Amino acid sequence: MVKYCAAPKDATNTAKAKGSDMRVHFKNTWQVGNVLRGMPFVKAQKYLEDVMEHKRCIPYIRFSHAAGRTPQAKEFGLTQGRWPRKSVELFQNLLKNAESNADQKGLEVKDLKLSHVAVQRAQKIRRRTYRAHGRIGAYMASPCHVELFLTKRDATVPKPTAQALRQGRVKPPAHKRFGDRAHRCTYK
Repeated sequence: MVKYCAAPKDATNTAKAKGSDMRVHFKNTWQVGNVLRGMPFVKAQKYLEDVMEHKRCIPYIRFSHAAGRTPQAKEFGLTQGRWPRKSVELFQNLLKNAESNADQKGLEVKDLKLSHVAVQRAQKIRRRTYRAHGRIGAYMASPCHVELFLTKRDATVPKPTAQALRQGRVKPPAHKRFGDRAHRCTYK
């Protein structure tokens, strides 16, 4: 049995996929996982295909001090982005695996979303490089563990009608109940 860092809320409607000690850069893979988290499955697949064709980029949020700027990042309200090929290919393969796991469970693919994506650092792979004056320096790789859950999306809740609001079945927001003094109201 494979261990996951999280447990799904509804195991019967969840398909899982995991890769351990994957030989891709942790920092790049973290960016891809961050942008995919919460996306519908079909939309995530299309997005990754567009990234591979350089039509859209992966926005660099966290480890971004050396990432170049691209106008494609404006879609996310950012300026920095890249197209990390190996990390995107890894996620495409994991999504394919999770899709077949979902088919095995009898889940409809178009109803799934990525409810959980985790990218964690794995143990570094040590090598050596030879430096000037007979010294030896570390030459390490930064692999990662990746896991994701595909969960059946909840049915969309319809917006309350004006009649339901009038009859008091839906509580109006605080700024409508209290006006300009809404920020001072506290419930005890």
